[in-house]
Amino acid sequence: MADFLETGLGITVLIAAQSLLVVGFVMISLIFLVYADRKVWAAVQMRRGPNVVGPWGLLQTFADAIKFVVKEVVIPAGVDRPVYFLAPLASFVLAVLAWAVIPFNDGWVLADINVAILFVMAIASLEVYGVIMGGWASNSKYAFLGSLRSAAQMISYEVSLGLIVIGVIISTGSMSFGAIVGAQDTGYGLLGWYWLPHLPMVVLFFVSALAETNRPPFDLPEAESELVAGFMVEYGSTPYLLFMAGEYIAIFLMCALMSLLFFGGWLSPIPGLADGFHWMFIKMAFFFFMFAMVKAIVPRYRYDQLMRIGWKVFLPVSLAWVVLISFLAKFEVAGGFWARWAIGG
Repeated sequence: MADFLETGLGITVLIAAQSLLVVGFVMISLIFLVYADRKVWAAVQMRRGPNVVGPWGLLQTFADAIKFVVKEVVIPAGVDRPVYFLAPLASFVLAVLAWAVIPFNDGWVLADINVAILFVMAIASLEVYGVIMGGWASNSKYAFLGSLRSAAQMISYEVSLGLIVIGVIISTGSMSFGAIVGAQDTGYGLLGWYWLPHLPMVVLFFVSALAETNRPPFDLPEAESELVAGFMVEYGSTPYLLFMAGEYIAIFLMCALMSLLFFGGWLSPIPGLADGFHWMFIKMAFFFFMFAMVKAIVPRYRYDQLMRIGWKVFLPVSLAWVVLISFLAKFEVAGGFWARWAIGG
């Protein structure tokens, strides 16, 4: 068996199996995260939520997915058919593709590359094209307006996300997720993670992630009260399901990024407890819970407010933070508190 895995065919089979394992984990997690999302909203609104299909309603998301898959695909007149079908496929595939470089434990990663952050940011910047293509190809003014909103919104908040990530890269001296998590392994548990030296940017990263993934209160590209579901208004059945799955996978990806960049990834929060995959998953689930709570309790922003926050608040603050971190890391202030590369990170 070991000899077979060293051949070209064996390597191909191994990579395919690992890829299916990662995709399977993401998709199964997605199904239950949607259920958890709806349960959180229900609890905030003092209602039951899904509770009929399966024990405690756990199979409700499976039923919804099957409903979408078996429904007839209705194609509106006048649409650009190739682009119309390519848009949801691009949104879904790009969202899944970014998981290739996300480690779940030490060495548990499909592609361990030293520019993993750059890869994720590049994929995230491409996801806007699926939304733009969907709005353009739908031959609808509402859908097109929603796609234009999305392009401006996602590009605006990608800038602040990138600058925030640069601060973490400066502190670590590497763009590898493994090195970033390793730099947070200081022996102090929770107090040694990057959330403390980069505390202001944790809040900005979380809010920027909400806007980047079109999540409430920044879901202006699909504002039902204004745009009749926005860029997805002309979609139904499986294409609509692909759009929604891509959106939730991107949200889960942001939860993973927050865990890796600021909260130690698979590291234990308490010194002495064993590190492992379970810590990574617990942190991702917690941040998804925060995403759900924001949707349940925060009212939607106006579009001009959204853009003003992005360009007049987040951009200058994150840029100033990069400059500040550069000085703090260069001169190793507080014994290398912001320069983990100087102390062996």
